[in-house]
Amino acid sequence: MKSEVYKEILSMAIGREIEAAIFYQDVCDKTADSNLKTIFGNLAAEERGHRALLEGFLADESRIMKFQAGQNYKVSETVERPKLSMDMKPVDAIALAMKKEEDAMNLYLGFSQASDDAEQKNIFDKLAAMEQSHKAKLEDLYTNMAFPEAW
Repeated sequence: MKSEVYKEILSMAIGREIEAAIFYQDVCDKTADSNLKTIFGNLAAEERGHRALLEGFLADESRIMKFQAGQNYKVSETVERPKLSMDMKPVDAIALAMKKEEDAMNLYLGFSQASDDAEQKNIFDKLAAMEQSHKAKLEDLYTNMAFPEAW
């Protein structure tokens, strides 16, 4: 794969991480609920970390992308997307974040399936694995919050 295509893919992924960080930070800044402030503040910080990680790959093309996909519990797929509101419950906020990570994972999987280039497909698969690991983390948190009686 050409270096410029690799850079375009990573630049797009970095843009998505920036958008996610801005979204999470905006919710953090606007909500009065201290639990939501903490949750969304942490999510914004994680997205900024993901951005920095991807920028490292962009700066050094010799680095090999390795992302461990999290377990796909498919919890997100069973939950309806809550509407963003400043008075939403923390569990609904986690559900919204989980759905956003599912969207990102599915976007990269779709790009992978549409790709004819094996190297390009591999990059999209790795980016999907990264998003899947974020989704799995949120699914664990969601399950613990939504179903505390199970623990």
